[in-house]
Amino acid sequence: MSYILQSDNYCWITRHVICKIYVKDTGLHYDRYLREVIDFLEKDQHFREKLHNTDMEDIKQGKLAKELDFVSHHVRTKLDELKRQEVNRLRTLIKAKQDLEGGNDIAVDHQALLKQFEYLNHMNPHTFEVDDLDRLIKSATKDLENYDKERHEEFKRYEMMKEHDRREHLKTLDDEDRKKEEEHYEEMKKKHADHPKVNHPGSQNQLKEVWEEADGLDPEDFDPKTFFNLHDTNGDGFFDEQELEALFTKELEKIYDPTNEEDDMVEMEEERLRMREHVMNEVDSNKDRLVSLDEFLVATKKKEFLEPDSWETLEQNQAYTDEEMREFEEHLAQQEQDLNQKAVDLQKQRDELQRQQEQLNAQKIELQQAVEHMERLKSQKVELPEAIL
Repeated sequence: MSYILQSDNYCWITRHVICKIYVKDTGLHYDRYLREVIDFLEKDQHFREKLHNTDMEDIKQGKLAKELDFVSHHVRTKLDELKRQEVNRLRTLIKAKQDLEGGNDIAVDHQALLKQFEYLNHMNPHTFEVDDLDRLIKSATKDLENYDKERHEEFKRYEMMKEHDRREHLKTLDDEDRKKEEEHYEEMKKKHADHPKVNHPGSQNQLKEVWEEADGLDPEDFDPKTFFNLHDTNGDGFFDEQELEALFTKELEKIYDPTNEEDDMVEMEEERLRMREHVMNEVDSNKDRLVSLDEFLVATKKKEFLEPDSWETLEQNQAYTDEEMREFEEHLAQQEQDLNQKAVDLQKQRDELQRQQEQLNAQKIELQQAVEHMERLKSQKVELPEAIL
């Protein structure tokens, strides 16, 4: 994890939800705006002091946002500028979307459309107020809490699409090749499941294995506090999500081989995510998405740490149910049917336009012939008197 703030004097800021802006990417579409706002607020001494003395719940309830009234004029001016830039960015996005949808001639009510972006107060696009900071913190808190859930849904769709593509491929094969393909598929599943035992994430056995193989230390000398300090790579006194995920590399290597093309690296990262989520749920008692040294030491004294249950990997926990797969394929079939119908409708429109074009061409030819005929008649009337003379 790469932090903007490196000073040990202020490492406490990572205890709060808004610390998320110090990572390279929060995954939020307003990441840059969030990052810059908190960066400038952190430069104000009064705000830093208040943040240090404000607990997580007060931050979520908006009490910290009220301290915006007391930050320096320079910081407020910069925040105003950042908000104006963000509003302009959103207006540009709205305009681009309108252009893509072919609504160039339609008047756009930007104020009404800006309402969908809940992380800023659209009613006053020129100044950054207390309500803006309150909205920003609450939106980031909510969106980050939903981040893992959304990733799980994306992974489920990925797995179902992979299975759908496999089934569709089988339909293109004859009986003999289909049988060979099915046998190869089952063989790969069996081979993938044949791996060393995976330790329960966050258990004593799992951490001792890291201690021995990654740290090169004697497992008999395992000390939780020393282990924590060794793997708190940025030295801020907490395990963040990336530092936790790094602890599971050895376990993942038992299941997946990055050099093997048949091992799915998307599944490997999902397994890493599952491990990290599990440990966070077990150890992160104040739910700030960080594991403090105290939380870690408390967890090492629990039965779950010393005598954990076996860990079931993704291969033992299918990401979707049979019913979900059925609904997914029905949805894909409906989408394909809709696309085919649109293609038919577009072809009809094309045929109709071509027919109309042919009619126009025919009318144009008729009109041109009529004009030529009139010209000949006019010419004959002019030449007749000369012939008589």
